[in-house]
Amino acid sequence: MTYPDTTIDIPSPRPLAEAEGCSHPPAAPFANGTIPAQKLQPALRRRRRERVRQFVRRLRAGQSRAGQLNKAAQQHKPLTPRRRRKRKAALAFSVAAMGLSSTAAPILSQASPVSISAPLAVDATIERMHAGALEVSDTMKEALAEEEGVRLTVYRDVAGYPTVGVGHLVQPADNLRVGDQISYDRAIAFMDKDLTTAENAVRDLVGDLPLYQHEFDALVDLVFNVGEGNVSERESPLLNRAIADRDYDAIASQLEYHTAGGALARGLMYRSERREAIFAEASYEDPRPANLRLAEVGRA
Repeated sequence: MTYPDTTIDIPSPRPLAEAEGCSHPPAAPFANGTIPAQKLQPALRRRRRERVRQFVRRLRAGQSRAGQLNKAAQQHKPLTPRRRRKRKAALAFSVAAMGLSSTAAPILSQASPVSISAPLAVDATIERMHAGALEVSDTMKEALAEEEGVRLTVYRDVAGYPTVGVGHLVQPADNLRVGDQISYDRAIAFMDKDLTTAENAVRDLVGDLPLYQHEFDALVDLVFNVGEGNVSERESPLLNRAIADRDYDAIASQLEYHTAGGALARGLMYRSERREAIFAEASYEDPRPANLRLAEVGRA
């Protein structure tokens, strides 16, 4: 979740009434007017957990569908002269690679006018590459949903901004008000749009510094969480210096943001720990103890 033109220090949360669209409205009070927190927590955890699970299921289904459509489009794509030449060149290259020099000679001679000049694809999981060629991974999207939580009712966040989905700050163009409901598909669309903004901010931040996929993911999570303004040279001079020095260890050490409302927030501490592990070790696992996982989602 990002905040427009603010720093990471944000006001303390205020209680939200059900009429305001809080996705976790308070239950009816007990006789003495209070609600023991321990009575509410199990139900809230189950609701948060189920929303995240549903969101991830739909996210994966959409990714699978997109992959199938892309594959089908490639299979039914007309075999143009250019594609025919590329296929012939690929065949010649494969035969030569197998060392079949005698039997491959006729094929190689027929394909000889075609040069195999296309660059080999670079795998960002094993080799650093320019950030301009990277997009946030599906694994990072799922981790982000776990950290931010998924809310389908527009509510006011701790800073008072109307928010919905995976930490999406409602914009006038969204045509939504506090209390409105959205679908999982729209929540996914909002997240993809917000991630595109964060990706572009990371590309501006790192410049020509090459990154692994997991390093790019961690920086996108940082921008998504604290906002582009908070990673500026003015607000995060040490992070920017580490990037300028191309010091990856120093970059990892500058991914910690632990305070909200001027106080330490346990949720942000866990998220920072996870972000550092993603950047330094490509480890996307939730560092929270099992009994706390998804219990604190959306609080930080």
